[in-house]
Amino acid sequence: MSVFAVPGAYDRAITVFSPDGRLFQVEYALAAVDRGPTIVGISCSEGVVIGAEEKIESKLQDPNFSQKIYAVDEHLGAAVVGISSDARILIDESRVYSQSNRLMYDEPIDVEMVTKRIGDLMQIYTQHAGVRPFGVSIIFGGVDKTGARLFATDPIGSYRSYKALAIGIGRETAENILREEYNENLSLDDAIRLAVKCLTRSLQARDEQARIKIAVIPTKTKTFTLLSNEEIEKCQAEVLGSGK
Repeated sequence: MSVFAVPGAYDRAITVFSPDGRLFQVEYALAAVDRGPTIVGISCSEGVVIGAEEKIESKLQDPNFSQKIYAVDEHLGAAVVGISSDARILIDESRVYSQSNRLMYDEPIDVEMVTKRIGDLMQIYTQHAGVRPFGVSIIFGGVDKTGARLFATDPIGSYRSYKALAIGIGRETAENILREEYNENLSLDDAIRLAVKCLTRSLQARDEQARIKIAVIPTKTKTFTLLSNEEIEKCQAEVLGSGK
């Protein structure tokens, strides 16, 4: 067999392209993201909702120590999927960028700006020998001077703006629901219910159980808030009771 047909000949260094233009280590990082617990993001005129599945690996584990949603700044939050240790480093960097912007310009950072800076950092790790890509994707959601904004990064360092999206193992199920039910005139409460529905249905499709976490950033307050377990369980009961 020709060496050109063996992926292993091209995945030993991140800087080596295969003959058909592929970076295999980047594709491996994308695969790690696709296998991770589902995260969702939804924007509407009243704010932004981000949600995530949080798996508890053991009955002995502290259930409050399986974090997939983070507060980046008062007006900005993030949901992560992939390798949690990689995500932690990037979240710390995003917090530093946010606070540096406040110190320098005396105003909160734009959601796109912090996403771009994290994307730039992730891209650097796709082109230098001796490193590997970050095996994580991040949904950034928040409210800035332009309104409610939702962005997502991927391991290759690119980023895009979305009205609604899902990433992770339950992406297909969640995105099918978003395509059918999302519209820009959703209220914030409707967006919360839609996020809970996406996560609940994706778990049901895989016959799995996991805790769901939801965070909101309303346009009125521009303040990141995690919903309580009771509020989320109430939404789940409505989803399960409707049968839709």
